[in-house]
Amino acid sequence: MLIRILFIVIKRLLVKYNHKGSIFFSNFESMKREEIIVEHNLDLISSSVLDGYVFHAFCHEGSCSLVFNGTRYVFKAGDCMIMPQRRNLVKEVRPSGDFRCDAIYVSQEFIEVSTPMSNYGMAGHLALFNNPIMSLTDEQQKVCKLNFDYIQSRLKASGHHFHREAMINAIQCMIIDFFDFHAELYGGQTITNQYSKLMDKFLAMLENGDFYHHRDIGYYADKLCVTPKYLSEVAKKVSGFSANYWISRYTSLTISRMLKDKNYSFTDISDMFNFSSPSYFTRYVKKYLGASPSDFRK
Repeated sequence: MLIRILFIVIKRLLVKYNHKGSIFFSNFESMKREEIIVEHNLDLISSSVLDGYVFHAFCHEGSCSLVFNGTRYVFKAGDCMIMPQRRNLVKEVRPSGDFRCDAIYVSQEFIEVSTPMSNYGMAGHLALFNNPIMSLTDEQQKVCKLNFDYIQSRLKASGHHFHREAMINAIQCMIIDFFDFHAELYGGQTITNQYSKLMDKFLAMLENGDFYHHRDIGYYADKLCVTPKYLSEVAKKVSGFSANYWISRYTSLTISRMLKDKNYSFTDISDMFNFSSPSYFTRYVKKYLGASPSDFRK
């Protein structure tokens, strides 16, 4: 396991310092090793190596006690667990002797490419940050197992001419089913404390589409009658992410959906989001979606 972690670290450093790294690793099992990592234990769950990934797991047998964001949870047979991989969020992982699970780590960039055209995930993310575990019904467990098995099967089919597209489809299907599980189990359940009320108002502005023309946290703080620092601190406490993360999240997801729709030209999208120039739009897409607009559209 240590060798595996070191391999990931070295590869990520090579990608960082070699401008051709992403092309090089596209022929070196990049789907398995970089964008999607499959394990059958929780050995990597508290590793800072995977900061920025989103963790999904299904427990087949036994149980595992762990501390997430300061609260202890028990992950047991029939449960699924979803959480962001963030440094120091997960501690004291204690699996039982008979514990068995499937774990899928997906990079944030690949999650954004695969996220379906629904903002349900935003509200669901907040709820899952406060309780990352869902106890599934028998029928939901069957669906979850099918998704996990399908993803693993697709990963092995690396010779497929459209392997990445197939993986996007598989991850998207898993996400949609997780949306359905969450909506069925928790519905519109919200947290009613003062911080959450402010967060709800902030997200309501984003849901309203304010991010099309306003990506500066100062705009939202001013409208909510708080300071930018306070808004960001509240967002971090409630969701685990800063206010800027949420602004960028809504923006990048919406841009990614429009890039997939060839009815929109790059100029149309740039103008719609009020970017100052096409080059600035291109830089933004590269930063948040990991590719130029033309490469992403391919």
